[in-house]
Amino acid sequence: MTQIELRGVQKWFGEVQVIKDLNLRIEDNEFIVLLGQSGCGKTTTLRGIAGLETIDEGDILIDGKPVQHMKAADRDIAMVFQSFSLYPHMTVYENIAFPLRATRMSKGEVDKAVREIAKILRISDLLGRKPSALSGGDMQRVAIGRALVRRPKAMLMDEPIGALDAKLREEMRAEIKRLHVKQGSTTIYVTHDQIEAMALADRIVIMHEGVLQQVGSPEEVYRYPSNLFVAQFVGSPVMNVAPVRVSESNGSAQVVPSGAPEGFAFPLELLSKLNGKAASDGLTLGIRPEGVEVRHEAAAGYLPVEAHIIEPLGSHDIVDLKIGEQMLRARTKAGYVARAGDRVFARLDPAHAHFFDAQSGIRWG
Repeated sequence: MTQIELRGVQKWFGEVQVIKDLNLRIEDNEFIVLLGQSGCGKTTTLRGIAGLETIDEGDILIDGKPVQHMKAADRDIAMVFQSFSLYPHMTVYENIAFPLRATRMSKGEVDKAVREIAKILRISDLLGRKPSALSGGDMQRVAIGRALVRRPKAMLMDEPIGALDAKLREEMRAEIKRLHVKQGSTTIYVTHDQIEAMALADRIVIMHEGVLQQVGSPEEVYRYPSNLFVAQFVGSPVMNVAPVRVSESNGSAQVVPSGAPEGFAFPLELLSKLNGKAASDGLTLGIRPEGVEVRHEAAAGYLPVEAHIIEPLGSHDIVDLKIGEQMLRARTKAGYVARAGDRVFARLDPAHAHFFDAQSGIRWG
């Protein structure tokens, strides 16, 4: 059982604060992904947990025990980096066995441990090869095997598949998830790739400029972003955002994008939800492309719009629609909008809509 907790963690590099009052609890067997842009503090956080970076304030606890003053070697944590860092003169077997040589395990116990982890990682047939004879994906499997063979309390991964090509990254994502399910180890994984985060995580920890923005399941951070940064960082394509005004008309709330001649009808309860913010200029609408519904014929609740750009993505299209002064992206069936310039009709699904304070970026409700 391995729990990791960060309490009020702060870190400076000179005058630059890279981690700002970070509080996070990671449960036993959880797969946590630290997600954010380059320079947001995620790798520094990971290195702080590993003991490769000292923190300036706060506590790092492993199973309730503060470890921030302990050496990395005494924390019983394994780390896998983006670079494979294998010993080129050693075979795969010798690379995996290397961490066990400092222990008092017998030769037979070492052999058993190496062959067990090689079987789990499906590299048993590679044990006699040198790293130079391996593919990138196989080298990363060996690096993971070397980290796992001594059964550490937790596995930390810093963009471990970032150097692989697209096909190998997809294969290794599935492999890492399969391995986590099989081994059940507490895992912290760093990436700037939100697709990786969505595919792998039990919970995603989103960071921006050293500040924790939101913690939640992939579904939670996608469907209920806590602020505008999360809304526009998670998802591909990103969430549409547009300044809007909201007013009451004909028994409904009218959501009017900037410059649009008329608005979209929403349930009247929206007005009370916005708590008086509706008519101000500080309100931003956020809606995913799948929440923008498109049809060819006029219908109640649909506004006439013009298609500008169509991105065919095989299973579906992303269509840019001009609504007033705003451009909103809609997800449609492949080929549903034939060409740019076509006139179609669109509505916004209230179930997919979010409203944010334009100044603070915080989501309302």
